[in-house]
Amino acid sequence: MVRVAIVCKPQREELGSILPELIAWLAGQGYEPLIDLAGAQFTSAARAVDRPEMPDWMPELVIVLGGDGTLLSVARTFAATGVPILSVNLGFLGFLTEVRLANLYTTLQGWCDKCHQIDSRAMLEATLWRGGKLHSSFEALNDAVVSKGDIARMGEFAVQLDGKNVAQFRADGVIVSTPTGSTAYTLAANGPILTPDVDAMVVTPVCPHLLTLRPIVVRGDACLTVRVEGIPDKALLTIDGQQAVTLELGDEVRCQRSRFTVNLVRTSESGFFEALRNKLSWGER
Repeated sequence: MVRVAIVCKPQREELGSILPELIAWLAGQGYEPLIDLAGAQFTSAARAVDRPEMPDWMPELVIVLGGDGTLLSVARTFAATGVPILSVNLGFLGFLTEVRLANLYTTLQGWCDKCHQIDSRAMLEATLWRGGKLHSSFEALNDAVVSKGDIARMGEFAVQLDGKNVAQFRADGVIVSTPTGSTAYTLAANGPILTPDVDAMVVTPVCPHLLTLRPIVVRGDACLTVRVEGIPDKALLTIDGQQAVTLELGDEVRCQRSRFTVNLVRTSESGFFEALRNKLSWGER
């Protein structure tokens, strides 16, 4: 039997009414639903599986009931599988989670009838190198951020592109983002907007202590290195705003295009620009 995984944003009361109906609909279509532990708090009508173990059950679709943050987490969990993700917005902004709850079953029926589109999004691989040795590795859909800690003093960072020096500066941090992430943190730091199909990465300094330093766009197959040159109190590497590891002086974070992609189930070709207009008021006078 074909399995469908359901991943939920924790502690959303509306799940108590959404999940039983969704599980019954999927079962009626001949699918075996799996729910994560957050969803299992609201119903026992489907097999409960811990989220990190869900890829081992080889579902053919992942339904995300939550916001963009939930989708980012799911994207990393299923990164190596290529399983399509249908994201339903239960959050605040919902830039990536474009499906409205009212359109859930229409969209699901389209997926069942193979009348849907797949929007493939590039991911970023960020590796932390300490003392010349690989310390840890991460996958990101939005961005990898090297930043200073809590004290309001800037850190010192150096950026290299394919081993060549780009800049050395004092700032609050450096953002390396995918095209998908160009509408997230880097946008708030005055970075450019890239359409999701552009083969590129964006490097955005956060509050640099220079009037001339600006975000730059580099080719998608480049290798970007951010080195920690000075730490006021502590420095962090943050992945998609959700995973964090403390950095030490001399640490290097190397960012390049991941071998994995995230496949999003989409309802229309114009979804990206609709989201820019509706969610970010892009182009309004």
